[in-house]
Amino acid sequence: MTSSASNKASRIAVHILLIAGAVLMIMPFLWMLSTSFKSFADSMKVPPALFPAEWHFENYSKVLETIDFARYYGNTLLITVSRTAGQLLLCSLAAYSFASLKFPGKNIIFLAMLAVLMVPSQVVMIPSFVIMRELDWLDTFYVLIIPGIFSAFGTFLLRQFFMTLPKDLEEAAKIDGCSYFRIYWNIYLPLSKSALVSLAIFTILASWNELLWPLIMTSSEDMRVLSIGISTFQGQHSTDYPLLMAGAVMATLPIIILFIFLQRYFIEGIAMNGIKA
Repeated sequence: MTSSASNKASRIAVHILLIAGAVLMIMPFLWMLSTSFKSFADSMKVPPALFPAEWHFENYSKVLETIDFARYYGNTLLITVSRTAGQLLLCSLAAYSFASLKFPGKNIIFLAMLAVLMVPSQVVMIPSFVIMRELDWLDTFYVLIIPGIFSAFGTFLLRQFFMTLPKDLEEAAKIDGCSYFRIYWNIYLPLSKSALVSLAIFTILASWNELLWPLIMTSSEDMRVLSIGISTFQGQHSTDYPLLMAGAVMATLPIIILFIFLQRYFIEGIAMNGIKA
């Protein structure tokens, strides 16, 4: 076999693997979309069929009639926007401090903060619940927003990016008389758009899909979020899969639109931080 024929065979094999991987990744979403248009009997049919026998578009209106979808949407949007804005501000300030400032115990504090990443959130759920109860924050927006406006992961992500920026820019700004905050605001933040967008996307995804924290910390219908509202279609003995999937499609739609518009920043940020970390 010639060299060109061997390269062509390799490229074909790579493309086949990539296509297979893409099909495996997109199939759950297509199944969710298809099931959202099926009847309950059609969704339970064995063997299962990808396309519905009859299209039931009314499943989407039934979701809106069954649960207070607009309120859940509003609560989730408010929590997601607040957390994302908080993380972008607080994590970037902390990251700038760890990357550029000199103060006693900086490395020890940074390592202690990184140790938090090793602890699963479920381990500290009970102590967190007790703290929130003592603060009288249970079943309020405080408990849903404030604990999520800072993260060790976000600080680590931005700190790694800030450390790659040229120090000459900071030194020149100091000579010109810039304060630390002005250096952070006018130099570091404008040069870190891809990293900030990456952190924003991670925060949005985590906040939008979070289930356990709001489930434990809230009890009234007024404070419920989308993930809890959709889970009400899942019963102990039977699950209304068409309505469950219709609700999931409606909840996922804003995230898909967001990814379509920001995918360039998302890929750039992940690649950049993966290489430089």
